[in-house]
Amino acid sequence: MRITPLYGEGRYKIIGKKGFNDMTDRHSVAPERCPHLSTLMPELWALLDEREREQLLIGVSFYVFQKGEVIFEVDSTPKYCYILAKGQVKISKDGIGEKSQILRMIRPLDFFGIQAYFSGQNNSSNAVAICRSMVCILPIHVLESIILSNARVGLFFIQKLARKLFETDQLTISLAQKHTRGRLAESLLMLKAKYGLEPDNATISIYLSRQELADLSNMTASNAIRTLYSFEEEQVIALDGRKIKIMDEDKLREISKMG
Repeated sequence: MRITPLYGEGRYKIIGKKGFNDMTDRHSVAPERCPHLSTLMPELWALLDEREREQLLIGVSFYVFQKGEVIFEVDSTPKYCYILAKGQVKISKDGIGEKSQILRMIRPLDFFGIQAYFSGQNNSSNAVAICRSMVCILPIHVLESIILSNARVGLFFIQKLARKLFETDQLTISLAQKHTRGRLAESLLMLKAKYGLEPDNATISIYLSRQELADLSNMTASNAIRTLYSFEEEQVIALDGRKIKIMDEDKLREISKMG
């Protein structure tokens, strides 16, 4: 399998569909280009001393996941801290009737995959690449040893987890109280906030399938499709395949707010 480099000097591997924990599914290691760790976590890097930085640099690896490939899966043992270097990743979980719910969207420079380890549990969700993505992987036990000796690093991760908890609370309220239109409007605004817009200053810079939009908004794909078309008819958005252009953000915010 031939792959093209994404970044700076380093190495990465291609991972099979069963995820990083399945060592039999790995392809061979190849010298490639990848970013320096300090560029992926500048805030955390500034809190580390030279010894701690060296510990992380010794343990770090970079891996490329193709669209749809699993980074980690439900019930797997948490062994790593992940940082998204480039691409897009979704954290999801299957519920009743195998209906999937997207719990969180990951953007470049986001940390993910650490909650299960520090709560003493196996992973309770799946992490899947939405598009071709490069992921930085750090052994979690190395990070834990740094946290135990550096209070500022511990506070850094407490703040990270607190913000994620706040986002989860907001999502729970939205899914419980808002109707279909309000949920989908909020999802579109969230995607804009996380991934930004294309150079036209209107098209959201992530192209989800209708099913993924439905999973993100806790609705069926057919409901998501109908609601998107109704937004288009009202000239709130414009659709071009998976591309969604926001035409009237004020109206979209009003729909989200009214629920």
